[in-house]
Amino acid sequence: MRPEIKYKNTHKFSKKELEDLFLSVGWSSGEFPEKLVIAMKNYDTVFSAWNGDELVGLVCVMDDGIMNAYIHYLLVKPDYQLKGIGKKLIEKVKTYYDDYLRIAVICENKNVKFYEYCGFEKHEEKSPLFITDLEN
Repeated sequence: MRPEIKYKNTHKFSKKELEDLFLSVGWSSGEFPEKLVIAMKNYDTVFSAWNGDELVGLVCVMDDGIMNAYIHYLLVKPDYQLKGIGKKLIEKVKTYYDDYLRIAVICENKNVKFYEYCGFEKHEEKSPLFITDLEN
């Protein structure tokens, strides 16, 4: 039986909710729940998925207000994966930003097929670039 998932457009989360979600998928960001609470407030758009009072997924988007939106986080707790929650969160983003020129995402190679399933296309001539250690 599928859980009854409710979706919200909110920026308000507790430290515990975010810590549990991020650590459930092994993301080190979960070790900084105080910063995650602030980050969620600063994103332009955050859609979340709830099973009762349990935060089970979310997607965070930054945008320039008119043309480009960038998906930064998409997380779904392991016990809730493969139930359509991630796809539904992406659908919410696509609907919300339907008049924008572009929605972009940078993902790990293992997740490319999921994003293609959601309508994204990998571009052969473009590559993501990162600086992850700002001390150098």
